[in-house]
Amino acid sequence: MKTSELTAILKEQLEQSNLTVQTLSIRIGELTTTIEEMRLQIKAKDASIDELVATVNSLQELLTQKGIELDKEKRAKKALVSLMEKKSEKRLPQKAIPTTPDNKELVAPIKSKYDPKIRGNNGAKRKEHIECEEEVRDIYPSEESGFDRGIAREFATRNVIRYELIPMKFRKIIYRIHRFTQNGTVFEGKAPKAPLNNSQFSGSFIAGLAQLRYMYGMPVYRIVKFFNDNGFEIERSTANGLLAKVSGLFDGLYKALKEAVKSDPYLGGDETYQKVLVKDQPNGKNSKKAYLWDVIAHSLGLIYFFYDEGSRSKKVFQNFIKGYSGTFQSDALAAYRELGTETYPDVQRLPCLQHIKRMFLALEGVPDADKIYNLFNELYHQEHKHKIGEKGWTIEDNRKWRQKYAPPILKKIKAALDRVAARKDLPPDNELRKAVNYTLAEWRDVPNIFTGGNFHLDNNEIERFNRYISMSRRSSLFFGSHKGAENAAIYYSLACSCRMHNINFFDYISDLLERAASWSPNTPTAEYRQLLPDKWKPSQITD
Repeated sequence: MKTSELTAILKEQLEQSNLTVQTLSIRIGELTTTIEEMRLQIKAKDASIDELVATVNSLQELLTQKGIELDKEKRAKKALVSLMEKKSEKRLPQKAIPTTPDNKELVAPIKSKYDPKIRGNNGAKRKEHIECEEEVRDIYPSEESGFDRGIAREFATRNVIRYELIPMKFRKIIYRIHRFTQNGTVFEGKAPKAPLNNSQFSGSFIAGLAQLRYMYGMPVYRIVKFFNDNGFEIERSTANGLLAKVSGLFDGLYKALKEAVKSDPYLGGDETYQKVLVKDQPNGKNSKKAYLWDVIAHSLGLIYFFYDEGSRSKKVFQNFIKGYSGTFQSDALAAYRELGTETYPDVQRLPCLQHIKRMFLALEGVPDADKIYNLFNELYHQEHKHKIGEKGWTIEDNRKWRQKYAPPILKKIKAALDRVAARKDLPPDNELRKAVNYTLAEWRDVPNIFTGGNFHLDNNEIERFNRYISMSRRSSLFFGSHKGAENAAIYYSLACSCRMHNINFFDYISDLLERAASWSPNTPTAEYRQLLPDKWKPSQITD
């Protein structure tokens, strides 16, 4: 049978199918109209309507099936015609349209083949990561390519670098103690002492817990899951117990830290909060908002957190500051406002200019507030023109520079404050008046900032370290008890002090715990003083 005859037959069948589809479509339309008429005329004959609906659905199903068969016939016809004509289905590349001066937009862009050598690093020099442990693996050509190392002559090498991440590794070290007898005497080797009695956990293991908990704000339950995911099963109670017992080893170190901080001539102080679980609260809740106090020794680079049942009472601060003489910088909390008065005549108080500035910044757009805010900014602008330690600039140079630039600006600020305070149109609850009254209440101590060359204009440094508590507050929500909060104060003190001296907290705690095994309960404070981060030197620890 010829191709033309076959094509004609297929076309005839297709036309018949189309005619059938049209007939069915007309029939469906007629039945649908009939149904609507019957619904309007005979609402009571529900059974008849359902029967007609079923008939319509059957016809629709028949039409759908017929459409599927028709589609199959079309695809079969197309494939048969293509096979007879022997046309290739391969797509040929389009020819580029030649460039013409009058029709440049018709030129087809030709993409060049990707060349991996073209890839750069935006001109930036790649970091070499010399801190990483290196492993060199030699890569030789494959022998399948015809390479014969016996006769080939090597003329060059090149390095290709890949950085790998190995998940946290845990090692189980078994010390096999060998015992001997010699002339009636028994000799045996001695295993390294553990930081905790009757414990199989080394200092490095506990240091890992402490680092994740107090440096990176991970709650204990999440640390336990992290350890389990990396191949070491540990119970939450065990992890909590290790952290709690180890903090007891640091009591002497913690006392030495307090004494060292109080010996610094320039301190800064603040307080922050965290919830703590406490049963039988008057409000019926099992937790309360508790406060940790923290003091930074600017000269030594040490930080001391302390906690007293979560109290923010000034008695807590008075117990700490008793006997101190020097300079103390803080916000305007009532506990600090007595510093520099006859109650504490040996303490010079410095306020925080950032706390003052924020109150006027919140009133942006108010002319008087903007003026005062800009004057305080001028103090910072002048201060940033020099930096101690750069280009030979000394603390004494900075003190003299402050005595030169600060008095005129402070005079302008005081005059602006007095003008606003004298306004009778501002009610007592006005925000501008509140900001001015706050600043005037602090003004007695503002000039003190510029009497020394190394005093900060604000208390921002200690506030930045409060963020470690903030991270814990967002992730673990609360301390388990007052004792837990006291333990946290010890860890945060050591962790933040390490951060000030760029000391790895894990290395520091690991070293301390290896030494703790030999500490005597009567170890003098002077010995602990040598182990604080500002004087600490790592001991030689072997595996």
